[in-house]
Amino acid sequence: MRLLFTLLILVLVTGCSAVDMKRYSANEPQLDLFEYFSGNTTGWGIVQDRKGALIRRFVVEVVGEVTENGQLVLREKFEWSDGELSDRTWILSQQDNHRFTGTADDVLDQADGVLYGNVLNWQYQLMLQVEDSSWKIKFDDWMFLVSEDMLINKATMSKFGFKVGEVTIVFRK
Repeated sequence: MRLLFTLLILVLVTGCSAVDMKRYSANEPQLDLFEYFSGNTTGWGIVQDRKGALIRRFVVEVVGEVTENGQLVLREKFEWSDGELSDRTWILSQQDNHRFTGTADDVLDQADGVLYGNVLNWQYQLMLQVEDSSWKIKFDDWMFLVSEDMLINKATMSKFGFKVGEVTIVFRK
């Protein structure tokens, strides 16, 4: 019974700890997601395991284009430190002044994002290929515009509610 009570308290405490995005409203410079990623952007990143050990490094070249119907298409080409090449195409849509959605072939359903000031938070599930199997991994993805040409992206990956790793990317226009 004591274990059940402890787990219930833990769920309640962590369930109430969401960041109020409105706190970032006045942060400068303001992030215009479509403007920042239009054209060519380069990102340098690392993947770490749940303990913080470096697993992989990568460079990603991103080409963004706003379509006639107002969506942002991001074509990402990854070059991994082990020589692997991969790509992903995101299609992003703005729902209102603060909410965005995104889809990609390996994203389950859609990514949901909230943007205030210079901070964007995405929530989504991604199917990651791990050796001979696919894992459904939840991403809590944060983007922080630190200057007009530099954006830092930090994503926590989890499975069954447990942290399995982190991805950090520095993007430069």
